[in-house]
Amino acid sequence: MEILPKGRFAAAFWLSLAVALVGYHLALIFSGLVPNLVSRPLHMAFILPFALVLGARSRAHWLSGIVLAALGVAAALWIALNNDRLGDQYGFLEGNFQIAVAVVLLLVTLETARRTIGWPLPLVALAALLYGLYGQHIPGQFGHSGTPLESYLGTLTIAEGGIWGSLTGVSVGVVSIFVIFGAVLNAGEAGQGFMNVATAAAGRLKGGAAKVSVISSALFGSISGSASANVASTGAITLPAMTRLGYPKRLSAAVEAVASSGGQIMPPLMGAGAFVMVELTGVPYTQIMAAAILPAFLYFMAVWVGINAYAQRYDLSGVAAEDHPALRDVIVTSMFFLVPFAVLLWGMFGTRFTPEYSAAMAILSGFLLLFINGNFESRSSQIIERLIMAVMTAARQVSLIASIILCASIIIGVLSITGLGVKITSLILEGSGGLLWPSLLLTALACLLLGMEVPTTAAYVICVSVAGPALTQLGLEPLQAHLFVFWFALLSTITPPVCGAVFIAAGMIGENWLKVALTAMALGVGLYIIPLGMIANPDLLRLAESPLAAIIAVIRVGIGLILISNAIIGTAHPVLRLVMVAAGLLLVFSGIWI
Repeated sequence: MEILPKGRFAAAFWLSLAVALVGYHLALIFSGLVPNLVSRPLHMAFILPFALVLGARSRAHWLSGIVLAALGVAAALWIALNNDRLGDQYGFLEGNFQIAVAVVLLLVTLETARRTIGWPLPLVALAALLYGLYGQHIPGQFGHSGTPLESYLGTLTIAEGGIWGSLTGVSVGVVSIFVIFGAVLNAGEAGQGFMNVATAAAGRLKGGAAKVSVISSALFGSISGSASANVASTGAITLPAMTRLGYPKRLSAAVEAVASSGGQIMPPLMGAGAFVMVELTGVPYTQIMAAAILPAFLYFMAVWVGINAYAQRYDLSGVAAEDHPALRDVIVTSMFFLVPFAVLLWGMFGTRFTPEYSAAMAILSGFLLLFINGNFESRSSQIIERLIMAVMTAARQVSLIASIILCASIIIGVLSITGLGVKITSLILEGSGGLLWPSLLLTALACLLLGMEVPTTAAYVICVSVAGPALTQLGLEPLQAHLFVFWFALLSTITPPVCGAVFIAAGMIGENWLKVALTAMALGVGLYIIPLGMIANPDLLRLAESPLAAIIAVIRVGIGLILISNAIIGTAHPVLRLVMVAAGLLLVFSGIWI
């Protein structure tokens, strides 16, 4: 994909709009309180042109995108300009014009999501809208009493109960800032710094090229938060390296897919999931980071152990000596991500600034680093290219995530208005007999099925909205329930039949995707087991409160994962492998009886 469209005028227009989008979101951090019915509609107005027009695949697509974007921007700006008046209406529409504005906003939100991520999520949102409109005609407990049209549409579009709800607030205030942070880092030398550090740390080891993929993907994924982007970026380097060293293609692609999927569970970004958790649980962001870090470590450790087992089976060599970066290059390029990360962590933990304010400072430090390269040179052409890449990548990614969150907010709004969420929660409790583990299995299945059709963050939001209350009623802490749901929503990145990270990696290396998926499931076994381990061992999530207990839990679960991974991938006698799996599961679930 080109950074800028062809044509001087078009390039200038899109670049100016991207700069305005980035500037707007940064300005919100420093400008104090802005009314929600101003900041959130303006957020939508900024992202619509990028989501609907830029990258249009045909002239018809482009023209219809312009019309939809114009209507959506006009409606969003009308909301922002009339926020005081609308606030006094308490979510009740007055007159046909306001009803038309509401319909436009909802339809544009659905179409924006459809064009950016496909049909499934918009169809779920449309079904939710129809349920809210006609659910009073459904007999039994799943019907509702009905809501006047003006109140129903008004709550979704002129109040903070729908597309301007708290999820959109997360997208405006936090997610966008961290996405900009990642885009700024990736536009400079940080990406090369990740690769150099990974190669220096693991390149000489047996199976070193695969381990380089694990480390680099963990580092890169921590700021990209996207499995697909992770595969496409780090895979462009690691996949050819593994091919040159004679690694089986299915293994090479599986390693990259599994390692890249871990980016969505690796703090600080976590595919926007961490920031949504802040809003839905009320748990501070720093506490969520502390809770998420040990399970993420266990995941990458299990992948590492799996690579060791494959290295023994196929006699996989390390990275060739001539391909190792010089020590000077490792140190210099690592500074391009260590400095912004240090600023971010200092802001959050040293001075107790908010995560978004800390990220804004880190963006400034990353922005300054764009003016020099690894040779400490400052070339104007390179600087301009990097700045353009940073703002355009940020605008595209902010628009993608915002289109998902705006659409998901419709679903959450309808669940709240109609009470459907409470009814589904009751159904889960009844279906499981009021028992925790059957409820967990039902929830995990729902997460897996939904995650196959919609992006991870959207699947997490929808699942946790209906299943989260049931899990907390059965005794789970809110953060436990949310992390459990989020991890299982991620399964679809490597689990057939819809496994996005696998498809991309298999396509890049030219291997059958099903072979890659089966290998990825073996390597990524931690993705299936660790969420259950978090429930059986709550101390895994209590690093900040009880460090010693957390470390003990990590050791127990870690040894269990080592046994299970070696049993699945290794070449031991089948009976011994069964014993290893049984022992591993006993350790993973040890928290239940210890």
